[in-house]
Amino acid sequence: MKESVYIETSILGYLTARSTNNKFISANMEITQAWWSDRRNSFTLYTSQAVVNEVAKGDINIASQRLEILRDFQLLEINQAVRDLAMKFLSFSNLPPKANIDAIHIATATVHNLDYLLTWNCKHIANAQIQKKLAQISRNCNYELPILCTPYELLGE
Repeated sequence: MKESVYIETSILGYLTARSTNNKFISANMEITQAWWSDRRNSFTLYTSQAVVNEVAKGDINIASQRLEILRDFQLLEINQAVRDLAMKFLSFSNLPPKANIDAIHIATATVHNLDYLLTWNCKHIANAQIQKKLAQISRNCNYELPILCTPYELLGE
């Protein structure tokens, strides 16, 4: 059985981003595209309406590209359990209140028992200091926090 991955908004942003001279962004774009072309078929991919709402914003042509990528994804429900866990993440971890959508992403992947949450958001999601507290909150609510990581970490061997 394939492992499961929640695709967060930033992944779609890097897949559809315009070329740049910024070395860090360019490297992240290359890594994301390599993961997408070489590794994504090794996983079952999921997302949520929160991601759909976020990627629909901005330049209409690029937003259309992002939405097209999501067309065949399985959408996970943002139910009351997800909303409750997201509120606990915001109340009892070091996530700031402005990271409410990030908390929804993490809670969605957690409640639906996914293996990974793939993101380039290293400030609020793939952040080792925040993950420790999120894992504790998840355990206290009888969930297991998925591995929150970047495409670089899921490139394989």
